[in-house]
Amino acid sequence: MFYHDKRTQYKVRVDKPNPAMAKLLQQALGGIEGEIRVCLQYLFQAWNSRGPAKYRDMLLDVGTEEISHIEMLATAIALNLDGAPLSLQEEAVGQNGLVGAIMGGMNPRHCLSGGLGALCADAEGVPFNGSWIVSSGNILADMYTNVAAESTGRTLVSRIWTLSDDPGLKDMLAFSLARDTMHQDQWLAVIEELGGAKSLPIPNSFPQSQEKTDFSYSFITTNLEGDGTPEGRWTSGPSIDGKGEFRVLKAEPYGDEPKLAPPVPEGHAQREQMTITDSLIGNIKDTLS
Repeated sequence: MFYHDKRTQYKVRVDKPNPAMAKLLQQALGGIEGEIRVCLQYLFQAWNSRGPAKYRDMLLDVGTEEISHIEMLATAIALNLDGAPLSLQEEAVGQNGLVGAIMGGMNPRHCLSGGLGALCADAEGVPFNGSWIVSSGNILADMYTNVAAESTGRTLVSRIWTLSDDPGLKDMLAFSLARDTMHQDQWLAVIEELGGAKSLPIPNSFPQSQEKTDFSYSFITTNLEGDGTPEGRWTSGPSIDGKGEFRVLKAEPYGDEPKLAPPVPEGHAQREQMTITDSLIGNIKDTLS
């Protein structure tokens, strides 16, 4: 169950409306790094959560908070669009039809589709994509994904903060940055509570004995230049999970050259490709029937 308070989580203020900034804010709202993505990601992770209830409760809390962040950004976008119709009319006078599409950096759909309001889309107008949401049912895998989501989100907001010269908007974005800091640390705290690197690889419930263990901690280099061993923490010494030793392997093929059956007549390849035998045709037909 969800409840709504008419007041925003933090004050949303725009001192100098700017349609171009509204377009940038769309990325923080509906882009792959945006608030709609993390909101739905955390909520789906919660709704799909099996195991200790505290993780479900925590995800529900944060996912619900992210709804508030969607509200704040949508409000900031609308405030940045205040006064846009008049400026569009003035700019269009005496100019060609391209002005309506350019609008000094404004997204035309803010006017045409949103009535000077926010859209469920990114800065380029591409609709939000639900395939960006990760909810795997593995709590540790989801937490690492959440750290990445908050990291890229905070990077995006940092860039928008730097681009803005609006004190009111920058104040709201500073609050968003602070919440991103907390959420990064929060997900990392869960990872630590679950054992951190000692719980790797994910899932730790699959027996590693069933892997091709000769390759479990081998860095395969495909670089043909030079004979030296690549340098890095990932090429030598104990593995991060403490269950093996890193080493370097030169890339080489371990399989055979792929050989496919000739094309079937029904596929209508070129006549020169049709080397398939009558007996094989019969076998294929029997399989299909």
